Amino acid sequence: MALYKTITVNTTTKVFIWKIEEAIDQLKQGISLTSSNQERFDAMKSEIHQKGFLSIRQLLKEINLTDADLRYDEYGKPHLTKGRYISITHSFGFTAIIFSYETPVGIDIEKQREKILKIAHKFTAIQEYKTIANVAALIRKLTIVWGAKESLYKVYGKKKLSFLHHIHIENFKLEEEKTTGEILYKEIEASYDVEFLEFESFTCVYAF
Repeated sequence: MALYKTITVNTTTKVFIWKIEEAIDQLKQGISLTSSNQERFDAMKSEIHQKGFLSIRQLLKEINLTDADLRYDEYGKPHLTKGRYISITHSFGFTAIIFSYETPVGIDIEKQREKILKIAHKFTAIQEYKTIANVAALIRKLTIVWGAKESLYKVYGKKKLSFLHHIHIENFKLEEEKTTGEILYKEIEASYDVEFLEFESFTCVYAF
């Protein structure tokens, strides 16, 4: 089984990344799904979505949890019991979770693609990045910003939060591999640490 990377964020928080290289039958090994999640799995028409679903359950085993420990609220946000927090992400051949005993968390994996240049104006003030002449570097940076905002959105876990107007990411250098972010929405004013890493043309960002 392909546990790709484990990151110890702090004493109570860890990130686990899985590279999907197995067949479905292999990913099913040691996995038991609840009846409702078995129905969800059976309804998936895409094999890559099925593999992503199962690999997340394999990652749960890394923290001694099972599919039955996971529940989703009305907004689709995953929850655990007993004061534990989790966030989940899937992109093409990678899945990941962030798990914490202490604080709400969010995580996102994105493939670095040129299409982000076309949608950047929808989630950030693109003029802030006009000084980046290197297109590849611009794609990398915008992917991190998107991933950071997606991670904070997952922490919030409800609808109507605008990436452009309600989530703000402090400027950063690519080599720093960290920044901070804020959610500013109605009565909410919350700050988070954000860290990121890049591998195989993918970007993983997590907030805590």
